[in-house]
Amino acid sequence: MAKGPWQTALVTYGIAACGAGVTYLLGFPAPFLTGPAIAVTVAGLAGMRTAALPHKGRNAVFVLLGLTIGQGVTPEVFDAMRAWPVTLAALAASLFAIIFVTRAALVRLWSMDPVTAFLSSSPGHLSYVLGLTEGVSADLKTVSIVQSIRVLALTLLVPVAVALAGQIPEQTLTPPPVTPVWPLLAMIVAGGAAGFGLARLRLPAAYLLGGMFVSLAAHGSGLVSGVMWPWLAAAAFVSLGALIGSRFSGVTWPDLRRAFSAGLMVTLVAVVFAGVFGAIAHWFTGMDLLAILIAFAPGGLETMAALAVVLAIDPTFVASHHVARLLMLTVVVPVFLIGSRRNRP
Repeated sequence: MAKGPWQTALVTYGIAACGAGVTYLLGFPAPFLTGPAIAVTVAGLAGMRTAALPHKGRNAVFVLLGLTIGQGVTPEVFDAMRAWPVTLAALAASLFAIIFVTRAALVRLWSMDPVTAFLSSSPGHLSYVLGLTEGVSADLKTVSIVQSIRVLALTLLVPVAVALAGQIPEQTLTPPPVTPVWPLLAMIVAGGAAGFGLARLRLPAAYLLGGMFVSLAAHGSGLVSGVMWPWLAAAAFVSLGALIGSRFSGVTWPDLRRAFSAGLMVTLVAVVFAGVFGAIAHWFTGMDLLAILIAFAPGGLETMAALAVVLAIDPTFVASHHVARLLMLTVVVPVFLIGSRRNRP
């Protein structure tokens, strides 16, 4: 007897939850995103029928993801950014160099379409890029593999490289306070309304951008403080991971190998350019090279900020640069996608 769409979705999310639990226990990076994506992908490749939430459910998830992405932009971060104009300029240059070179290589050597190549080359927040991919005509399977390899490789390799260079001190991280219930509910409602308005304007990933813009405004102005409730953020990331994994039904192993090789290339190019422009910034400013490299590393914000703490590096410096990169991509990526849509025959 065939399962209905909701039954299939419930089974899919059960698999996703199991994957999240396993990767969390194993200490994987971004376990609530990578675990579900891996588990549901494997299930789909094994022949199981998988499905994501219906459209309205996905919109709600994207609002939560947008709110989570924007919560790192605080008045303190804006104040800190004004103190480091040279390193921020070098970061911007490295970002455009990475995108230009890797996008050209993906189009020429891997025969990707320009939009898929652009999103695959974007050295930004994993959930942000994948959320945008869901809203445009790009190959989500390819983008998710390439971007996941970038984040996974950098999250695993950067701490190893630092450990080989010297002793990492043992420090514990204090969890940040959560946003009170009423401000959070107000942001969720406002994010949904903003997403609805952006959808009417036919913007890509409207609900993700709506939630993110609301969060940026609320946290950046100091009107709201704290972070998303951990269980709610985890549920949103699990949902995104399940959505990614559900798109792998019918994917062949040669397709996976092709995307994997592209992911390795993107990671290598990103690391090289981050290192080159980091060295230039170090030469101009005389600031600690290791601090600059951690700030420029195109990995996840949360992981790199945590690594800065255990290395006794100013975490505000690192977090500010990773937030700045996200803000740059917030402008660059949607502008490119809108331009691509208008130029489409």
